[in-house]
Amino acid sequence: MADVTTGAKVGCGVQVPDQTAAAQDELAQEFVRFSVESGVLRWGEFQTKAGRISPYFFNAGGFDDGVKLERLAQCYARRIVASGIGFDMLFGPAYKGIPLVAALAVELARLGHNHPFAYNRKEAKAHGEGGTLVGAPLRGRVLIVDDVMSAGTAVRESIGLIRAAGATPHAVAIALDRQERATETGPDGTLHDLPHSAVQYVREQLGLQVCAIARLSDLLDYLQGQHSPEMAGHRERVQAYRQRYGVNWQK
Repeated sequence: MADVTTGAKVGCGVQVPDQTAAAQDELAQEFVRFSVESGVLRWGEFQTKAGRISPYFFNAGGFDDGVKLERLAQCYARRIVASGIGFDMLFGPAYKGIPLVAALAVELARLGHNHPFAYNRKEAKAHGEGGTLVGAPLRGRVLIVDDVMSAGTAVRESIGLIRAAGATPHAVAIALDRQERATETGPDGTLHDLPHSAVQYVREQLGLQVCAIARLSDLLDYLQGQHSPEMAGHRERVQAYRQRYGVNWQK
């Protein structure tokens, strides 16, 4: 997929002539708005896996009907095509990556980019075709599709499966880059913040390209454009969270 498709969709819906930087920023804003309207992106107090209290929560499982899933796949496809990332097939890590990779494969085919896809089971199947992998054989350069990369665990597991099958883990596409520090468990069993995010680790240490439909900076831009007192409060809390746990956005 070396070529870049023109005539992509702003807001996962309207045709535009090309994928300029401005159009990509517009996609991020439309995606954040779509996520809020769908109840996928919510405000409040939510505990993360790292034990942090986050003022927002993104749950891709909330894209739970045909219309929402179609729009989500359109947004993934737009961002991936605009990125220019070349790949030979798609892989979705269980469990949330499974509907994502299937819907994305359909949308890419609709745009003229037909790619095989595969996904894994959490438990190996002892009958039928057996094993943990389902779908097309893993071959060539593989694009991993997931929702949010927090610790990067699902990506590392996917990399192991892909390499074991003789294919090459090449890139990762996610819906939202939280742009916050990853954590690791120290010798004493407690969690420690790292200077990099999971996305930066995958990019810089594992050597995979990463593209995200939207980032925390886009979420803040969305909140900046909202003028109600309630949204102003959310914006202040998200900014404070960013200041405490955020990473260098330019990396």
